[in-house]
Amino acid sequence: MSANFPDIKEFGKAPFEAFTAATASSTKGLEAIAAETTDYSKNSFEKSRAHFEKLFGLKKIDEAIQLQSDFAKSAYEDFVAQATKIGEMYSNLAKEAFKPVASSAKPSSVPAESWKAPVAAKQN
Repeated sequence: MSANFPDIKEFGKAPFEAFTAATASSTKGLEAIAAETTDYSKNSFEKSRAHFEKLFGLKKIDEAIQLQSDFAKSAYEDFVAQATKIGEMYSNLAKEAFKPVASSAKPSSVPAESWKAPVAAKQN
């Protein structure tokens, strides 16, 4: 028994559609992550610039130490919050990207025997 061309076409259709959907989902997720990272970088740079302007205007060393300490604490907290947010975005990206692949992993409607038959016939 040999496979019909429509059967061969159907055999590859579901995985191709799943791959296309996963690629589109991944692209959107990566764009969102890039935008979020860019925003964080811009905000971080602006906060650093403002901090150094304040730092250069101080006249007492103890005020400078306190300002630097507060800035370091704030920068660390912002970084941890951003890292958590980006981690969640990557987790969601993975879940969304594999959703179409997982749903297309169900067995094919084309029986495997029809694919084995032409190979068995050639070996005889």
